[in-house]
Amino acid sequence: MEKRYREDMKRLKECMKRAEGGGELTIGFLGGSITQGSLASEQGKTYARRVFAWWKETFPQAAFHYVNGGIGGTTSHYGAARAVTDLLIYQPDFVVVDFSVNDEGNSFFQETYEGVVRRLLSWPSSPAVVLLHNVFYDSGANAQETHDKVGEWYALPYVSIRDTVYRRMEKGEFALEELTPDGLHPNDKGHELIAGEIIRLLNRGKEEADAERRAGWPKLNVEGPERAKPIKEGEDEKPGMSSLGKTEKKVLPRPMTANCYEHAKRLTIREISPILDGFRADTEEKQGHLDAFKNGWIGKKAGDRIVFELEASCIAVQYRKSVKKPALRAALVLDGDNDHPVLLDGNFEEDWGDCQYLQPILHHGKRKRHRIEICILQDGAKEAVSFYLMGIIVA
Repeated sequence: MEKRYREDMKRLKECMKRAEGGGELTIGFLGGSITQGSLASEQGKTYARRVFAWWKETFPQAAFHYVNGGIGGTTSHYGAARAVTDLLIYQPDFVVVDFSVNDEGNSFFQETYEGVVRRLLSWPSSPAVVLLHNVFYDSGANAQETHDKVGEWYALPYVSIRDTVYRRMEKGEFALEELTPDGLHPNDKGHELIAGEIIRLLNRGKEEADAERRAGWPKLNVEGPERAKPIKEGEDEKPGMSSLGKTEKKVLPRPMTANCYEHAKRLTIREISPILDGFRADTEEKQGHLDAFKNGWIGKKAGDRIVFELEASCIAVQYRKSVKKPALRAALVLDGDNDHPVLLDGNFEEDWGDCQYLQPILHHGKRKRHRIEICILQDGAKEAVSFYLMGIIVA
């Protein structure tokens, strides 16, 4: 595969050197349904588990832990808001990021994608980050061009499935149905090929690390890298010794985009207490990050209302779109603008399962205290699926 830009392999090589020294490392993944493992016959055959197995087999002297933050049907917008709770709290040493088939190729998702990247790179565990660009096998579409610009800005190692596996399929090496039953989600063979491309990159990094080892590197701190403070906005470079003690490591460059989403937060019943007028707080306990429709608020009939007051310049509402129909709809009014309500439609037009839908309602607005009022509409249906409000994402 012809590389589109020059990658900085330093973090990856340092991660491998810690593994070579017998350290304890956490291998993490953040993305959508392919990262979650969709359509693999078992977890051991997913690309993520295969990549994790490579680390264990390649460095048997080290101890490894596995964290998978993949959630089907989610974008980097949601990824920026949940990166901490679903992945970074486990202090990963290595992370694969996969949002290129769920994000659209526009400036909004380029900004949210950069938010994910900066959040990961500035985390105290200093993870080595690899970008994964999956692809729609039936069309070759993905958001690689807009994501590549972010990757190039930070010189991040990347793997493009469009430029590798998909091109091989185009040349007739594979038939589409050999790799995916639905044109997007890979089967066991598809996951194996994705893992193979990531492992190809990892082997390249290991070859470079081995060459440095033969040349003689300083004694390693196998407990992990020095814990750097988060990067301050607007800083360019600030010296600080790396975990190898030889070279100075630089802080992140200035953001490429407006970068409003680096510190995005998701507000649920655990973080905010809205005014409830008919809506009720969900009392069922959430069991892990894949237990999606918990910790939210439920509206069951026309007129049920919920009101939030919060400070932000970017706001999005996350709610359930249900494959069961009819489902209730709601109207959202921002800051009392009753002439321009936003429709929140709980009916999902696809059939793969209920969707954790994320609807932006304010982007690059004025940072101030905003009022959000959501009211269930009168649609006339005698019985309808409840409206489930999962949370509010602010930045």
